[in-house]
Amino acid sequence: MPAPDLLAGFPLTLPWPVAWGDMDAFAHVNNVVYFRWFESARLAYFEAIGWTAAMAEGGVGPILARTSCAFRAPLTFPDTVTLAARAVDLGEDRFTMHYRVVSERLGVVAAEGEGRVISYDYRNARKAPLPPAIRAALIAFEGSGLGAGVSET
Repeated sequence: MPAPDLLAGFPLTLPWPVAWGDMDAFAHVNNVVYFRWFESARLAYFEAIGWTAAMAEGGVGPILARTSCAFRAPLTFPDTVTLAARAVDLGEDRFTMHYRVVSERLGVVAAEGEGRVISYDYRNARKAPLPPAIRAALIAFEGSGLGAGVSET
């Protein structure tokens, strides 16, 4: 298990095995795998706040507008990483997710990333305000400081 301070501030954490097939010809985890890990953490986060179920009912759900990754240390098999996610910059129809990948074997942050998540009305193919229940769930999951850095960019 990684040092708790490396995961401080992240309400969602998931242990994840590094698979042999995650490595590429250069004998380290391929860059594409990190984006899959971010996606897995993001979807687990959406499940935790109830957005998957709410989307099925109301048609308003998340859509990823952009994403990025900063690679800090190369990972190899065998290892277990902890995937971590949190939300920041809560806006009317969006927020930013921060991700962290921590290596158990190395005891370091191997990668950090972010993704801009937009609330999207899939039935009418347009942006939509965050549903009130989802906004409340985000704040409850993250704590009251989430709304403090409101951003509309």
